[in-house]
Amino acid sequence: MTIVLDPTSERHPDTRPRAPRLGSLEGATVGLLDISKPRGDVFLDRVAERLEALGASVERYRKPTFAKPAPVDLRHEIATRCDAVIEALAD
Repeated sequence: MTIVLDPTSERHPDTRPRAPRLGSLEGATVGLLDISKPRGDVFLDRVAERLEALGASVERYRKPTFAKPAPVDLRHEIATRCDAVIEALAD
């Protein structure tokens, strides 16, 4: 059993089902979201190389600042264009 903590509220944790896993990365579009912390782009460069080697198409995105949630229009674009997303949290 895996327990995932939601940092948005610890008083009343929300129970959410896991998103379905992709059957394969071959032909999938994976969004890489850089949250604008130092060196996150370096990490995502390597992730992109690995994903492309596995047959995925990679779309890169960047938040304006790490201090705030991604803007609604950016989240919408990622959700409509990508089959999966990876977010970089690096310093």
